[in-house]
Amino acid sequence: MLTVAPDIEVLARFGRALADPIRCRILLALRDAPAYPADLADALGVSRTRLSNHLACLRDCGLVVTVPDGRRTRYELADERLGHALDDLRTAVVAVETDRTCTDADEKDCC
Repeated sequence: MLTVAPDIEVLARFGRALADPIRCRILLALRDAPAYPADLADALGVSRTRLSNHLACLRDCGLVVTVPDGRRTRYELADERLGHALDDLRTAVVAVETDRTCTDADEKDCC
């Protein structure tokens, strides 16, 4: 049974998904178009096993879904608004990065 997750849980899941560069690359690739795992693995230069683990994480986080396509399974973003959210986050972080306020960010590894 599907339920609506509380706001904090939703944000924590999204943060967990974005915490890994490969998962970020998968989400950005799927933002552009749905894809098959083999094609994603080739495009990202990762093994199919490694990609499968990351796709499972993204599925568990509720960010991607599988779509049966004959004998194959295609992946796509669970909601098209996720693509817009990724774009918004990316541009917001780029805007903040140029005006870094944490003076010792490199030493503290915080920003």
